[in-house]
Amino acid sequence: MITDQRMTTASGLPSPGLLVDKANHLLQTLATPSLVQLVLRVALAVPFWRSGILKWGGFLRLNDTAVTLFSDEFMLHLPGGPYHFPAPTVMAFLSGCGEIIFPILLVLGLGTRFAALGLLLMTVTVELTVPDGWPVHISWAAMALGIMAYGPGRASLDHLIGRALSPAA
Repeated sequence: MITDQRMTTASGLPSPGLLVDKANHLLQTLATPSLVQLVLRVALAVPFWRSGILKWGGFLRLNDTAVTLFSDEFMLHLPGGPYHFPAPTVMAFLSGCGEIIFPILLVLGLGTRFAALGLLLMTVTVELTVPDGWPVHISWAAMALGIMAYGPGRASLDHLIGRALSPAA
């Protein structure tokens, strides 16, 4: 039996180069662009969904905590400020709606770039409200920008709708 000297070491174990090649091949097989795009969509959706769920006390009914946060606790840190949010009940309602609707759209891959833009704008607002949270907020912004730039990928309703509407080649 002929063995390739590059494939094994003197002890008969696979060479480090072969292990690296196999690991690279495995990663290239698993980390397809569509899988990466799906993971980005889910990773961005989860924190917003979790925050949105906490704002509701029933169907289209905000809980008291959400309104109190926007009335008394949350402040916009702008030059010359901080300032209270204008129309805190409306802001709490819009925030709660966005934190539910945009993540659902992202996970489904429906109106994906629009949903990512919505969450990017929410991220900017969150950053203005909690400026010390920038290390987390910048990762949300990066994910939203990546989704907006590269789209939802094949594992999305946007892709299926696009294929269904495109003329047959």
